Amino acid sequence: MRHHTVTATFSAPPDEVFAYLANIDNLPNWATDFARELKLVDGRHKVVNGLGEFFFEIDADRESGVIDMLAGPRADALQLFPTRVVPLAEGGSAFTFTMFQAPGQPDEQFEGQYHSLLREFENLELPFSYARDSNERERTSTVQRIGIRTLSCRRRNCVVAQDDRA
Repeated sequence: MRHHTVTATFSAPPDEVFAYLANIDNLPNWATDFARELKLVDGRHKVVNGLGEFFFEIDADRESGVIDMLAGPRADALQLFPTRVVPLAEGGSAFTFTMFQAPGQPDEQFEGQYHSLLREFENLELPFSYARDSNERERTSTVQRIGIRTLSCRRRNCVVAQDDRA
């Protein structure tokens, strides 16, 4: 099963990043391609995007930092998008998001959604952009040595992605 994992690092503390991302009302602020609109229909959240309307849920656990995001065309057919916020040793936090290609999903559509996710991760820079004492160049070098490519690193917040093909 093909999948992609994207990670962003922030100078903001994990509790702040977790609270923002676990709040479903913030989804349209950062996931601007996926959630062009968020609405409540019969007590269930739905996102609206270029592919239609999809049920959407968040199942979050503050203690572990896990924020499971679930989406699908029917309430009984939700696909898992596992995410997690973790503290960094030097301060700040990291947010990791993994997406899996659904059975029968065309490769082109999956890759398009991946590129949308990369753009959306850059939207997370604004709510969490304040200075950190770490050296950006050191962090970028470390990331590259372990086989992950850096996509952007501005204001000392980095977005990195790993190309996971299986």
